[in-house]
Amino acid sequence: MTTTNAPSAVPVSRPFSLWDMACRQLDAVAARMQLDPGTLARLRQCQRTLVVSIPVRMDDGHVEVFEGYRVQHNSERGPTKGGVRYHPGVTLDEVKALAMLMTWKCAVVGLPYGGAKGGVVCDPTRMSMGEIERVTRRYTSEISIILGPNKDIPAPDVNTNPQVMAWMMDTYSMTVGYSVPGVVTGKPVEIGGSLGRLDATGRSVATVTLAAAERLGLHPAQSTAAIQGFGNVGSAAARHLHAKGVKIVAVTDAYGGLFNPRGIDVAALHEHVRGPGGAGTLQGFQGADYDPDPVAANARLLASDADILVPCALENQLTAANAEAVRAKIVVEGANGPTTPEADAILLGKDVTIVPDILANAGGVTVSYFEWVQDLQANFWDESEINRSLDRIMLRSFHDVCDVAARERCDLRTAAQILAVSRVAKASRLRGIYP
Repeated sequence: MTTTNAPSAVPVSRPFSLWDMACRQLDAVAARMQLDPGTLARLRQCQRTLVVSIPVRMDDGHVEVFEGYRVQHNSERGPTKGGVRYHPGVTLDEVKALAMLMTWKCAVVGLPYGGAKGGVVCDPTRMSMGEIERVTRRYTSEISIILGPNKDIPAPDVNTNPQVMAWMMDTYSMTVGYSVPGVVTGKPVEIGGSLGRLDATGRSVATVTLAAAERLGLHPAQSTAAIQGFGNVGSAAARHLHAKGVKIVAVTDAYGGLFNPRGIDVAALHEHVRGPGGAGTLQGFQGADYDPDPVAANARLLASDADILVPCALENQLTAANAEAVRAKIVVEGANGPTTPEADAILLGKDVTIVPDILANAGGVTVSYFEWVQDLQANFWDESEINRSLDRIMLRSFHDVCDVAARERCDLRTAAQILAVSRVAKASRLRGIYP
């Protein structure tokens, strides 16, 4: 199966819960904002959490029972929105945290959504297409009671892709008795998907990277970047940065890494990994030094002599154990939660500019919003219009966050969270409490 983000994932250790990290970040921002305790208490809790059992008949005839989750964090600003990931390491705490991060992500770029997230504890790399389809359809059926184009709209995430979204859309549509393309986003274009969606997250990462570099006086043609993860997000970010003249000097995936101080031919690498008959991994690519040890390659990449570091893998990649080794001037979070609070403090102490995940990788949900609007209106846009609109929203949001940072005299992560939390808190106050 060709997955959305594989093989971007690198080995990950979880020193503490991502949910704990998300709550700690919220608490710190709420204290700075002097947010009233009642509003903070509401934002600290997920509105709805659904845990489901997913029995599936496997190809050999035996029945395997998987566990699945769908969490809706907050719907004060509109329907909830968020991806679905298939991964053996999925936990409920992780899904809750990612749902909360989606709330802030949608708010910081001004989308009329709240945050949600879903996951199934499984290893799709060890499953056939038929098994993945059956998992998807049963999972969708189980969570369909809280789905809907005006309720909760899933999208692709780690190890899911447009085909998985097509199965989800079809399953939901069969349940209600008519076709509902707006129930998911990230679908194939042929059934209501949007042009530009596949590259959207990586494109937004590249757009804010270039904007951050400009603020620091770095010219693209004189800048270097290291990309952790070469799945959908990392590969798209690398291609867009390379197209603007940035030299990509290091790339890693789950199996190893490529290093070339003179620059890597990103177009050739993309074809090698993801083209027709591609290798699926970085291994075997000519024109760069390949390190087959994923742990060593990851450490080497994070400490590489590059101006820009772009983590596009999983959470908790930059920690107290490795942050001191980072030499980049800018860290742009293509992944969700790649930097622990301890690492954040170390990097800020080194005067590293960190563009946070809730801003940097919001391109995916932004184009998902475009897709949703197109589905509801049955009126589809061309790709150039989508890309222009995405770039406009990302640049506006980046400058909004920078304005807050200047006003509050804080870093960009704190500024983005202040902006997001203030928007959700205001919606919460305006709507009040029912009954």
